[in-house]
Amino acid sequence: MATDIKVPDLGDFKDVEVIDVLVKPGDAVEVDTPLISIETEKATMDVPSPAAGVIQSLALKKGDLVSKGSLIGQIEAKGGAAPAAAPAGAKKTSGAAEEPVSTPTISKEQSEKNAGAPAKAAAPSAEAPSKPASGGGAAAGGGEVRVPDLGDFKDVEVIDVLVKPGDRIEVDTPLLTLETEKATMDVPSTAAGVVKSLSLKKGDRVSKGALIGLLEGGAAPAAAKAAPEAPKAAPAKAAEPAAAPAKKEPAPAPAAPSPAPAATKVSPQFDEAGFAKAYASPSVRKFARELGADLSRMKGTGPKGRITPEDVKAFVKQALTSGAGAGAGAPAGGGALPKIPDVDFSKFGEIEVKPLSRIQKISGPHLQASWLNIPHVWQMDEADITELEETRKKLKGEAEKQGIKLTPLAFVLRACVKALKEFPTVNSSLESSGKNLILKKFINLGFAADTPGGLVVPVIKDADKKDIYEIARDLADLSAKARDGKLKITEMQGATFTVSSLGGIGGVGFTPIINAPEVAILGVAKSSFKPVYKDGQFVPRLMLPFTLAYDHRVVDGAAGVRFTTFLAEKLADVRGLIEAVP
Repeated sequence: MATDIKVPDLGDFKDVEVIDVLVKPGDAVEVDTPLISIETEKATMDVPSPAAGVIQSLALKKGDLVSKGSLIGQIEAKGGAAPAAAPAGAKKTSGAAEEPVSTPTISKEQSEKNAGAPAKAAAPSAEAPSKPASGGGAAAGGGEVRVPDLGDFKDVEVIDVLVKPGDRIEVDTPLLTLETEKATMDVPSTAAGVVKSLSLKKGDRVSKGALIGLLEGGAAPAAAKAAPEAPKAAPAKAAEPAAAPAKKEPAPAPAAPSPAPAATKVSPQFDEAGFAKAYASPSVRKFARELGADLSRMKGTGPKGRITPEDVKAFVKQALTSGAGAGAGAPAGGGALPKIPDVDFSKFGEIEVKPLSRIQKISGPHLQASWLNIPHVWQMDEADITELEETRKKLKGEAEKQGIKLTPLAFVLRACVKALKEFPTVNSSLESSGKNLILKKFINLGFAADTPGGLVVPVIKDADKKDIYEIARDLADLSAKARDGKLKITEMQGATFTVSSLGGIGGVGFTPIINAPEVAILGVAKSSFKPVYKDGQFVPRLMLPFTLAYDHRVVDGAAGVRFTTFLAEKLADVRGLIEAVP
């Protein structure tokens, strides 16, 4: 006679997705053979068969949503007998209605390891257990409670202890919460009674068999759910579907923190230490990373302060409304992208792992934050610097007698001063609130300097008060300090506008990243002679290509092109660049 198989009690969850169907009609199954895999917010779990027999029909497919009591299918029990017990997660008492028992939060791997006897205990038999199951449990009337089999995991962290001495508990009452690389799981009690003592605390690391505490009084355990007794041989057909979920399961949540530096593992917007300690399920952690939301900055509203998906959504909504980034320390108006997966390239060939330089580690997060949070626009132009270069060469010898190296970059910086005076909005910063613009009455020019350790940006202070020779002197002095690694922190602070010049190396142009909290940066490429139509004929002219990158929240397109046009005009007028500062 065929018997219905239904979805057991899922605790507080409804409309849970079926992520895999592990059997098909005609398959012979044993008690506890996994039938389907479902995924809740807390973990992935398998629903085991409550009886041995042959699957007659299935009522579910991958992608369906199920709740407690949903029909899985029908089974023809061995010998025509009814299933050995009610669906997993339920128990019956004499003369009373069916009473649900909460299902422990476990991962798919854990379910495969621990597919013990969630339903057997309802039907009394000669082998009803009166001793702890392998790896954990408590004796009837009290005794030790130990950590069950955790599969392939050892030294698993205790992230919460859910009971205290004196608490009266029932079978399946969660005692503590563990977090493995795959999932967060609760360890349920295998017996009812009163907690006499606890041997573990939050932050401890445990493995199979570790003592959780002692119970006294109460009834014998209904079932050794935490772990199976001796493994039983299963038919070949049942073994195949049991292994399948490991290949098809969804991508796991990011691993628990390891000894490796957190900075190499996550986006710079996250406080990794705080993120790892946050009380949230793996699916919530994954959800938060996808949105660029830092769990360490949230207050959970779930049981015992657990962070829920609604808490993450509320946090992101508030961040977007207020104009603040979702990640810690992010500038206004942005968040973070999902983490790029790590790839083991050694599988494909020989590799060498080279740590980033100190400068790269410092500048990298800042550049990424600028790129993610500032709406960049790039305006390209070129300037005729034929007269400028001729004049520079004439003045070069006299300047060297004074110990000054007169480079083309000094003239570019001097032209930038004039342009910034004409367009003060480009010499500003946007408040973090996004409501006010800070206009600076001074001009400090940063310039990108290439050093053996990476890129640094020294700052020429009060550039608007210095002539071309003073700017050239500061440029040479700061460049030398940068190469020798002797720049002071104060010599790299306070820039209002930055120039990045790659002309000495090559290239026809590039798109620089704004050095936040500035609102613009100038990228200068290598000059070259081009035929220019002038006075009715083509003549060779030395042309300098440059690109202005600007924050479109502050500088619009018309203002951007006016700035570059003005700058090109000033670079072509060398007399204005070498005149004395008023």
